[in-house]
Amino acid sequence: MSLNCGLVGLTACGKTTIYNAVTAAGAASFDGSEMHNAVVTVPDKRLEALAGIFNPARVVAATMRVVDIPGLKAGAADKPGRSSRLLRNIHDADALIHVVRCFNPDGFSSPDDTIDPVRDVETIDLEMMVADSQTLQNKIDRLAKKVRSGDEDTIRMVEDCEKVKKGLEEGMPARRQELNDREMDSIRECNLVSLKPVLYIANIGSPRDAGNGCLKEMEAFAAAEGSEVVTVYGRDEADISQLDPADRQEFLDELGLKESSMSRLLGAAYRKLGLISFFTVGEDEVRAWTCCCGDKAPVAAGKIHTDMEKGFIKMEVMSCDDLLELGSETAVIKAGKQRIEGKTYEVREGDVVGVLFN
Repeated sequence: MSLNCGLVGLTACGKTTIYNAVTAAGAASFDGSEMHNAVVTVPDKRLEALAGIFNPARVVAATMRVVDIPGLKAGAADKPGRSSRLLRNIHDADALIHVVRCFNPDGFSSPDDTIDPVRDVETIDLEMMVADSQTLQNKIDRLAKKVRSGDEDTIRMVEDCEKVKKGLEEGMPARRQELNDREMDSIRECNLVSLKPVLYIANIGSPRDAGNGCLKEMEAFAAAEGSEVVTVYGRDEADISQLDPADRQEFLDELGLKESSMSRLLGAAYRKLGLISFFTVGEDEVRAWTCCCGDKAPVAAGKIHTDMEKGFIKMEVMSCDDLLELGSETAVIKAGKQRIEGKTYEVREGDVVGVLFN
């Protein structure tokens, strides 16, 4: 599975700058287009080290697709046409990356320019809830005839949709409504944007901005809904992303950063979505794969090829750490550190696997 993230934020929050910092795409400001998108490889030092052992014909990293839509405008919720149209571009996202301005803009003077990250988050939430409410109403209208015929399953589905819609109209994003399994099934096809898990990026300009109190306010808000805030020096890190990879760390060090914005964002996204990485290795290919934490061996095998899930027999498993320490698969096997696992095994972070299937 490839991770798919959608960038949202108000106008002038520096969202496209963050997009460039994360993807190194060098995209310009929007000029009539309704989205930027880029597929980037997921950096993983273990993959490079494994390739050093096997010298494969090719190395394939996991990927992340990032979709950037134009900034949404405060106060546009009463005119949902444009916002709804733009938000459709991120309906397939696994998670939303909400960019929040935590810096003083150039020409800071107007009261509207005050830094208030929670206000900005709530403004975007309102835009998403208006769009989602209309999506639910469309489904309710579409099912009206079956409701009138007395179809009990449809009646229950519409009741669930109406309950979620009522919550949206009361200012509660779908992700905070603690929906049960039946309610989730009832609204699943609607692909509500306010249901998607959210990570927050605090876009700051300098270390001084990090101490202005807004960052702590944003972190407290995110923690209350079980999310995280990734702090990014948007403009500086966008510039760094355009440098030769060998030169980037020196400039990151000057900002006091150990990792690029891409690495920090991915770590937070994987934690939020409960994702893990596992590997397949050999002379032909060394490859990183992504699955959900808790996925059983056949499900993980299905990420490699659907036939492997259908005909799964067993999985040969060794730890990436053991393989890198001992230097070869043969050495791991001799050390008794390879395991044979069956259908109930839950694949772990950093597993190196071989799948036997019918």
